[in-house]
Amino acid sequence: MVLVRRRIYKDSEVLLEDSSKTVQRSLAFIEEPEDLKLYEYSVLITNLDSDLVSIVQHYRDRADSENVFDELKNQWGWGGYTTRDIKTSRFMSRIIALIYNWWNLFVRLANPDNYQEAITSRPLLLAGVGRLTHSGRQKRITITSQHGWSRKAREYLTRLNCYFSSWKSIAPQLNCRECWHNILKPILDKYSDSLPIGPPKPVLTG
Repeated sequence: MVLVRRRIYKDSEVLLEDSSKTVQRSLAFIEEPEDLKLYEYSVLITNLDSDLVSIVQHYRDRADSENVFDELKNQWGWGGYTTRDIKTSRFMSRIIALIYNWWNLFVRLANPDNYQEAITSRPLLLAGVGRLTHSGRQKRITITSQHGWSRKAREYLTRLNCYFSSWKSIAPQLNCRECWHNILKPILDKYSDSLPIGPPKPVLTG
């Protein structure tokens, strides 16, 4: 049995839900000493013959993997198929997986610093009204966000528009590998200081 304690470096207030209001709910704060320290505790039961740091990292990696399946099932409907036709179920599961992958790439381009699940990213980026206007030979679409974090939505959509505008001018000249390189590079820049310039070279076999 391994007992793990991790310091929480966020705001030191303990949050409780205040349900006394009939309108939008807010958070009430419990007053505590200024030097209050918050910790997160985990109890790990294992028979792995590894050092303590490796065991803790294994469990964290497993939890990250389980979160993906939890998100697919509960937020994207990747489960609970009622048909007995394996072909239909397989087809729908592949469609959901494809949409899930494309949405994650879309959101990661909008916010490369943090991972956002669909339960928060979809209302943020989809709760808007679009209006298309024609002026001469130009088309302009105006999106009015109805989300409470409209400023953040504006920041994300502005960043996405910059990416799409730059890709639109060069996309006809790119092949499939070069297109993927342009899409993934802004996402991977967060994790790599030095990425190779240009598309990856094809692997020659035989």
